[in-house]
Amino acid sequence: MATDTLKGKASGAGGAAAVRRLFLDNGALSALIVLVIAMSALSGDFLSTDNLLNVGVQAAVTAILAFGATFVIVSAGIDLSVGSVAALSATVLAWSATQHGVPVFVAVVLAVLTGIAAGLVNGFLIAYGKLPSFIATLAMLSVARGLSLVISGGSPIAFPDSVSHLGDTLGGWLPVPVLVMIVMGLVAAFVLGRTYIGRSMYAIGGNEEAARLSGLRVSRQKLAIYALTGLFAAVAGIVLAARLASAQPQAANGYELDAIAAVVIGGASLAGGTGKASGTLIGALILAVLRNGLNLLNVSAFWQQVVIGVVIALAVLLDTVRRKAGATPAAPRIGGSKGKQAGTYVLAAVITVALAAATSLLHTGSASATPRVGLSLSTLNNPFFVQIRSGAESEAKKLGVDLTVTDAQNDASQQANQLQNFTSSGLGAIIVNPVDSDAASNSVKAADKADIPVIAVDRGVNNAKTDTLVASDNVKGGELAAKTIAEKLGGHGKIVILQGQAGTSAARERAQGFAQGLKAYPGIQVVAQQPADFDRTKGLDVMSNLLQAHPDVQGVIAANDEMALGAIKALGSKAGTSVSVVGFDGTPDGLTAVKNGTLYASVAQQPSELGKIAVDNALKAIKDEKIDPTIKVPVKVITKENVDGFTG
Repeated sequence: MATDTLKGKASGAGGAAAVRRLFLDNGALSALIVLVIAMSALSGDFLSTDNLLNVGVQAAVTAILAFGATFVIVSAGIDLSVGSVAALSATVLAWSATQHGVPVFVAVVLAVLTGIAAGLVNGFLIAYGKLPSFIATLAMLSVARGLSLVISGGSPIAFPDSVSHLGDTLGGWLPVPVLVMIVMGLVAAFVLGRTYIGRSMYAIGGNEEAARLSGLRVSRQKLAIYALTGLFAAVAGIVLAARLASAQPQAANGYELDAIAAVVIGGASLAGGTGKASGTLIGALILAVLRNGLNLLNVSAFWQQVVIGVVIALAVLLDTVRRKAGATPAAPRIGGSKGKQAGTYVLAAVITVALAAATSLLHTGSASATPRVGLSLSTLNNPFFVQIRSGAESEAKKLGVDLTVTDAQNDASQQANQLQNFTSSGLGAIIVNPVDSDAASNSVKAADKADIPVIAVDRGVNNAKTDTLVASDNVKGGELAAKTIAEKLGGHGKIVILQGQAGTSAARERAQGFAQGLKAYPGIQVVAQQPADFDRTKGLDVMSNLLQAHPDVQGVIAANDEMALGAIKALGSKAGTSVSVVGFDGTPDGLTAVKNGTLYASVAQQPSELGKIAVDNALKAIKDEKIDPTIKVPVKVITKENVDGFTG
């Protein structure tokens, strides 16, 4: 009897130890399980089939980039260029196929070769040029992004229809990006665990000098490693562009950091020698689940960045604790352990589904009669769009509308994810301020297919149906800005133009308006046009540089007030005296500068009014009331004479 009792205790202790070992050996997997269960408990929309497929789609590009980054990190390197290489590869494909008549298959090959070539350059600089990987790939980040802008002229290029199907679904429900992610993950796992180059990565990452002394041709292997990373970046770029139906020169900006984060969260060490494809996939899924869940929970866009940063730090801390506790290192597993590893993942999936389903029952019957509306803004790092949000939130509170606001951070792909989340959540209506008018089309079509009305604000959506467009006319505003500066200078003088962020529709339309407006004033000479990315600091820097070459400039047109305020800072005492500056947007800081006389005028778009009208029409659309297809909010030139009567 005593023996049986001891056996039972031993068995129980052994079971507890096994569970503890399971979680220690699979820290990232444990974190993913906890995250899924938590999101299921907090949001009734999270566990729907459509939303889970959204998570897969949203993880796809990051995961594919991260699979390539895994090769480099395992070999104790780093690659900061994968996002830019992805954008360049997609741009090469679209440019060659649509603008030069190259057969689509050949264009795809050219795109893949572009990624490989960029990787080979990185590898050569690191292996033979002896540059640190951080410096070499940082240089490629800038070069690839610049080439993407040069080739595209700063504008998106339509993607070939035959390749755009990569962003579609099979059978009407299974997303192709998810399939591509799985295929590339299997390729990465095979390379890491079953090939000579994979074993070389671990050897180099573990001890490069020992690997060299053992006869491994380290320099040649590094060339191959970075070339493979470039190939994966090219595939990610093609998938991303297919989702957006266009090659965006600014696409995947900052994705290299997400890719590195996914690899590290998945258990790889930045010191090299450890890492696996399955861990990287889990890391990418953690980031996607986190962003998706925070969107559904209507967490502030600013707090989302804080939360994601904290999760990344905690994931690395957990990995450190796990290793100190003696967990199995995340290295490739061979032989019988493959079956054991697969069993672990199956068991984890079963546990996750069961617990998540149980927690989701908390939301049964909790549907609200309050109208729910989603607002996706291109950025909240600009006072103009902050005012749109304020106007929308004020009107939503007045009308009893539950408004969810998201910030796309000028990333068309991130906005596509947010719009997909809105659609799968079954909102009553969606308001979108597109990062790019072409890139938003597929997401708006999906919302339309789900019978969710879409209201476009400030910018329209191309090739997709929206219920209405609430906007001021950027081109007309640009013409007014040009007329204002020309008349101030008496029809003669030298001016510079500070352009917006290359590749955005607002920058293109306002530049078009400037050019059209200045045609009527041949005495006005544009001595320089440079982008300052709608940013005050960049406006200051660019204007300071231009003054070195053109100290006699008499006027400045800026595509928004932020850049205008930067230019005013660079001009110093000249602003408002010998040099007249005209801005765009009518932001609070811009209007203050108009009152002070340093900013001569601002073309105001009444952003708060745009937000209010958008919410009004979203509610009308929910109630099936008739709304006009286009609602124009007039722009107005604000000078010192009329600034006191303008409320914005």
